[in-house]
Amino acid sequence: MNRICRHAPTVSGAVTSGSCLTVNERSVYRGPNIFSMRSMIRIQIDLGMLEDWPSDRLPFFTEPLLDLLPGLARHGCSYQEPGGFVRRLREGTWLGHVIEHVALELQTMAGSPVSRGKTRSVKGMPGVYNILISYADEQAGMAAGAFAILLVSSLLPEGLRGVEGWEKLGVPRPADPQDVERLVRSLRELVRGNALGPTTAALVAAARRRGIPVIRLNEQSLIQFGHGSRQKRIRASITGDTPQIAVDIAGDKGLAKRLLDEAGLPVPRGMVVRSEEAAVRESRRLRRPLVVKPLDGNHGRGVTTQVREEAELRAAVARAMAHGRRIIVEEQLPGHDHRILVVAGKVVAVAERVPAQVTGDGVRSIAALIDQVNADPRRGRGHENALTRIVVDDAMLDLLGKGGLTPDSVPAPGERVRLRDTANLSTGGTAVDRTDDIHPDNRLIAEQAAAVAGLDVCGIDFLSPDISRPVRETGGGIVELNAAPGFRMHLEPSSGPARDVAAPVIDALFPPGRRGRIPIFAITGTNGKSTTARMVGRILCQHGLNVGMATTSGVYFNGHLLKEADASGPRSARMVLRNPAVDAAVLETARGGILREGLGYDRADVGAVLNVTADHLGLKGIDTVEALADVKSVVVENVARRGFSILNADDPMCLRIARHAGGRIVWFSLEGGARMAETLRRHLAAGGMAVLREADEGGGEIVVHRGGQRTVLMHASEIPATLGGIAEFNIANALAAVAMCMAHGVPAETVRDGLRAFTSSFEDSPGRLNMMESHGRRVIVDYAHNPAGLIALGQVVDRLRGGHGRAIGMVSIPGDRRDCDIVEMGRIAAGIFDDIIFREAPDGRGRPRGQTNALLTQGALNAGVPMERVHRIIDEFAAVDAALRMARPGDLLVILPTSVEQVWRQVQQFVPEIATGDQGAQVHA
Repeated sequence: MNRICRHAPTVSGAVTSGSCLTVNERSVYRGPNIFSMRSMIRIQIDLGMLEDWPSDRLPFFTEPLLDLLPGLARHGCSYQEPGGFVRRLREGTWLGHVIEHVALELQTMAGSPVSRGKTRSVKGMPGVYNILISYADEQAGMAAGAFAILLVSSLLPEGLRGVEGWEKLGVPRPADPQDVERLVRSLRELVRGNALGPTTAALVAAARRRGIPVIRLNEQSLIQFGHGSRQKRIRASITGDTPQIAVDIAGDKGLAKRLLDEAGLPVPRGMVVRSEEAAVRESRRLRRPLVVKPLDGNHGRGVTTQVREEAELRAAVARAMAHGRRIIVEEQLPGHDHRILVVAGKVVAVAERVPAQVTGDGVRSIAALIDQVNADPRRGRGHENALTRIVVDDAMLDLLGKGGLTPDSVPAPGERVRLRDTANLSTGGTAVDRTDDIHPDNRLIAEQAAAVAGLDVCGIDFLSPDISRPVRETGGGIVELNAAPGFRMHLEPSSGPARDVAAPVIDALFPPGRRGRIPIFAITGTNGKSTTARMVGRILCQHGLNVGMATTSGVYFNGHLLKEADASGPRSARMVLRNPAVDAAVLETARGGILREGLGYDRADVGAVLNVTADHLGLKGIDTVEALADVKSVVVENVARRGFSILNADDPMCLRIARHAGGRIVWFSLEGGARMAETLRRHLAAGGMAVLREADEGGGEIVVHRGGQRTVLMHASEIPATLGGIAEFNIANALAAVAMCMAHGVPAETVRDGLRAFTSSFEDSPGRLNMMESHGRRVIVDYAHNPAGLIALGQVVDRLRGGHGRAIGMVSIPGDRRDCDIVEMGRIAAGIFDDIIFREAPDGRGRPRGQTNALLTQGALNAGVPMERVHRIIDEFAAVDAALRMARPGDLLVILPTSVEQVWRQVQQFVPEIATGDQGAQVHA
């Protein structure tokens, strides 16, 4: 492709055209993928003639880049030490590699530090590179990659600049790609907008350290830890184990105080009132000073302390009632404000909270002093940083006014000016860790308070003059219980050691040894995936598990269809893993989803590659069977260390894949017994596991070899789906299912019972070797959509016809396959069927109407089939109708559908006498 840059001048007269960088495509991998076990962003670029301009040949490039991004000097790159990347720049490296590092640095500068990336050339495409960058925030990562492309391009000599295909990145184009401050600011906004709060982020980090899967369920703080029936959910520090009644108790401050008082725990005297007059009247029975606060408030909103006079009381009531109709008036306990955090009945952290304040210097005003405090880089908006900026508002002005001050007042040197009544971090307060100082009596009171409320995670506001002495001696007590307490003050106190308060929460949800995982059985291959998945699902249901399954037919729970769709991708896998009723996940994993987004999980317990043959070649850069094998190997490369990789010993590509498979390898093979391959013999001699078909008449025996022991499981003909042992591809699928289940520890008897109950009916396996008798005709509906699948089906057809009647086939192949594959499909069909009806996929898959049928016909004619045996019909349902009317009693009719359910229904409803359809739709060459 020839590209002309908009910039006319050239570099030393050497470049005149074709020098612009072009963005070809992008992907977001949200799990293990063909490039990495980590989530990555991929941007594919074509350097064009920039391939001839590595960094050492570019004048005025390296130094300006380092001036804009001095942090690049810290990148180790392949030298694995600071300065390594700069060394590569000066020695000479390609621009794709430069863009990778710039994207990583921009994310780091935006507060989302990442360091992993790679840039790889695309085989057979000179100048084309896949740039891969890790990310913490998906949107920010993609934007960083886009900005990096523009920034690097802007530093090139004028004749080499320019970016085409920018719109494919889905990122707004910045006005000035060299305005790094603005680029980083926009990235920071993305990170901030998508970031979890500090409490949720700490819990997520603690779960990941334990190897517990994490799934974000919304854009806020609803998180799923674990999978399926072993999952737990949190929303900030509210957990799935937190009783709603306990939350209600903590939220009703009056009720909470009464329950604590009745349990003998120290609380202030007070009452709940609904009006200003009631507050004045009831307060006469209380000792001054008083505290006035809304009954249902939080974060210190509407709270007034040190109330002594009636006028102050009335103003405080008005302030509190702005946040709720009911308010609390109570005696103010003496002491400093502490937050005690109790998790699973034990105190895990204590922080003394200091209200927002400034210290005078005799020169600057209170407002200027606040600005100075807010300049602390630890302070940010809301909960984004360890501390919150102090904001001047009406509550602050009222408090200052009590002391005769305003923001313009200049405090004397050393004078401390309190800016808030309460010590909440959300209003600018600070925290001092006191975990090691709390007296055992105070600790016990806090733990008892959490128990009274019933909270598994409880924040207790505790006033005490000296937390290291018993509160019953010093005065003080509990002023409030908090469900969903924030962790920020404990994670990053202003002084004192940080406390890992998230780990105890995760340990309470998942006791040691538990990681919230359900077994994941992942299956890939060219043919047989759906049937094998259904066999495994049936066996696991027989084992007493609730099975979630995702296949090309849809998402299922215990065999019942929940959602009809092609559900063989990562999104459907996540749907199964989110289902809280699922005990085991069986996931058909297709090539397309792996290429598009990676896997929908981090690792499987059992992964299987059934076979790899030429299908889908020429799509998404996968042009060879070896490259296709590399894609499918992602499933077994990401098997857990103690898991199992199930591989087909009869398939050359599976033998190749075995070198990188995770866990322990279990082979299956149709060639057992005397025909066993040497690879299998060595594997078994070493004590390895294999499931083999040891042949005799009727399909042979299924034999399990493990640890030097040989166990005959069953005869293949006992499995209804093998049609008495003649359907060898279903014997192979059964071998894989046996290997997957028995490797995972399912008893042999359960496996045997599951397979005996598995048929090739439409109900058990829609679109996979479904057979029925229709008006004296035998009809097979099977989703054989590639040459290897049709060859396997042809062997069954040959055995079923037995020399009686005709074999008629309605054959198709998706239009996005290569011409040679479509022609080959027609050639194979010619060797199987007496009469053939070729038809096309409903959408053509990018081919003009009639072209697929023409190529299929070419293959049949090349095989020597006379034209009168070939019929061409575009529409699928018209082709089915024509095939049904063509068949006579005693014939075998084979239909290869795209719309499986609709075609099966059409076959069931067919009645020869009233059949409709336009026979004239047939087109003969």
